[in-house]
Amino acid sequence: MNKLRCLIVEDEPLAAEVLQDYIGQVRQLELVGICEDAIYALETLRKERIDVVFLDIHLPKLKGLDFIKALKNPPQIILTTAYHQYALQGFDLAVVDYLLKPIEFSRFFQAVNKLKPPETAAGKRSTVKKERSYRFFNVKKKKVKVYLDEIRYIESRKDYVKIHTGEQCLTTKFQLGELEGILEEAKLLRIHRSFLVSRDHISAFSATEIEVEDQKLPIGRSYKETVFKVLGK
Repeated sequence: MNKLRCLIVEDEPLAAEVLQDYIGQVRQLELVGICEDAIYALETLRKERIDVVFLDIHLPKLKGLDFIKALKNPPQIILTTAYHQYALQGFDLAVVDYLLKPIEFSRFFQAVNKLKPPETAAGKRSTVKKERSYRFFNVKKKKVKVYLDEIRYIESRKDYVKIHTGEQCLTTKFQLGELEGILEEAKLLRIHRSFLVSRDHISAFSATEIEVEDQKLPIGRSYKETVFKVLGK
């Protein structure tokens, strides 16, 4: 039997433990991991095939409903929350079910029975991993491979740029405008004369700045209209 691969996104350890126990009692479910925030969950979704997400609404950094909106091809989602007032918003986002804490196993099982099996799940998500796109950059007299999906943002420093990924910062000789065209596949958005950001890694934005995970970057005056248009403000 093909099992539904599950991800728990929950910042309360006790609540996550309850869901983990419930998942373990249902034969058609398989727990892949537990994420304490939505940013970590986005990383997991990029690396793993996930069929179902048990998602809390009140999460640090990026709220649950905003997390759903950020997904282009979301898996099946069951919301888990202590707040009933978000039910309509949740169902507007096509969630499978809305579970109020504390969650009884009978109610959990009822929600699970609404899930589609892996072979008919929305989008028919492939189990074959796509080859990740990358590019080599000259860094200190050697070629360094950078996976495009790891780029958070790129910062201009005159004739050089700093490429910030999740684990490192690489300095290479390039003009920011050149990279804007070269790295289209990285979904980079120009927000300032000195910054390109990855749309996939934007966690929040305001009228003056964009947050890329924990880093706050300014939005340039001449770029505001384009930025807000792309981000749907």
